[in-house]
Amino acid sequence: MARRKTLTAIVAEDLSKRVFDGSLKPGEQLPTETELCEQFEVSRTVVREAVAQLRSDGILVSRQGRGMFVSKYPFSSKFELNSDALNTLPETIAILELRLAIEVESAGLCAERRSDEDARNIRRVMEEVDARHSDPDIVEVHYDFEFHLAIAQGTQNPYFHRFLKFLEPTFARRFQLSTLVSQDFKEQYYEEIHTEHNSIVVAIEEQDPQAAHNAMRVHLLNSLGRLRALSRKVVAKDRMDGSETSFMDFLKDVDTV
Repeated sequence: MARRKTLTAIVAEDLSKRVFDGSLKPGEQLPTETELCEQFEVSRTVVREAVAQLRSDGILVSRQGRGMFVSKYPFSSKFELNSDALNTLPETIAILELRLAIEVESAGLCAERRSDEDARNIRRVMEEVDARHSDPDIVEVHYDFEFHLAIAQGTQNPYFHRFLKFLEPTFARRFQLSTLVSQDFKEQYYEEIHTEHNSIVVAIEEQDPQAAHNAMRVHLLNSLGRLRALSRKVVAKDRMDGSETSFMDFLKDVDTV
């Protein structure tokens, strides 16, 4: 079962959304604690915890004797991804689209700047990852993340690697490969992924940034395509049932895509 959000999380996310969409503007005073309790039908404790969380995140600031206000720069203090967001397919796909934008450029820069040692390491990691052919029931969909990290390392820009490391927990242990690939098609799937990986590696070895761009884009777009196909299944199920299915709940019932 997908983990239920706490009342504190629900209130904090709603207030954060109001700031993000402009309903609550920078410098605007937050409704009083009593008003928020009435709006959300929750206790003062829940409101206080939600406000404290947003204050910690830099979204709200306290002005002594006047109350809580929206920060002048509410989203500049830190960037984070809420793990609860990955219980919905649209959010999961959106984060993968972010990864696509970052990693296409990462591959191109790696091809342009990589050292001979980087190139050897990237090929070594690819061969190790692609030789495993693990049972889809026990391996995660993003089993090749180590390969992508090796490419980021080869950009000679530490922020690419740091950003992917930041994203890694978001993708790790989310769901098994068997939700997208049946046992019958396991070997075909692994061969296709290896072909995609090898195209990226060859472009990096040949120091061809455009070819590396293109190969990485094809690789990640194919991954997005599989998740979008899964998304269509979820939408179809919801229309039949008249319900809203969380990503993680739906995956339990998926055989193949």
